[in-house]
Amino acid sequence: MNHPGLALAFARARQLLVALSCALVLMLAPGLSSPAKAAGITARIDLTDQRMRVYRNGRQIHDWPVSTARRGYRTPVGTFRPGRMHRRYFSRKYDGAPMPHSVFFLGGYAIHGTTDIRNLGRPASHGCVRLHPDNARRLFGLIRDGGKQNARIVITR
Repeated sequence: MNHPGLALAFARARQLLVALSCALVLMLAPGLSSPAKAAGITARIDLTDQRMRVYRNGRQIHDWPVSTARRGYRTPVGTFRPGRMHRRYFSRKYDGAPMPHSVFFLGGYAIHGTTDIRNLGRPASHGCVRLHPDNARRLFGLIRDGGKQNARIVITR
């Protein structure tokens, strides 16, 4: 027996099933076709305790001493994105002082390696965040590999 109402119901059910299948494929497609999501890197600098804690996707992976601004100078407070990055850089403002593995975050302010490692853990800079050269290299690599757009620099008192 041929029932036009039953045929119409099956046709609508088939259309709905196709639409739902397409929606499911579209929802899953980004996870199937895109590369692995880049790791989020956050460098948290505490001016009070002169430490930098580095996090990957919210999990702490490093804890290093730093030197920030000494009396008469300032290190800016806030949340920043990494700007320009230089494996080798020399200060234009402070007599060509070496600033290896520089990650600039606000104008001339940067996180960088220092040869003055004996002062790490206490304020000693003109405002930049100084790190042991090995740690500056590690941070530079983490930001470079994960992408600057996936990194944050947070400086607090």
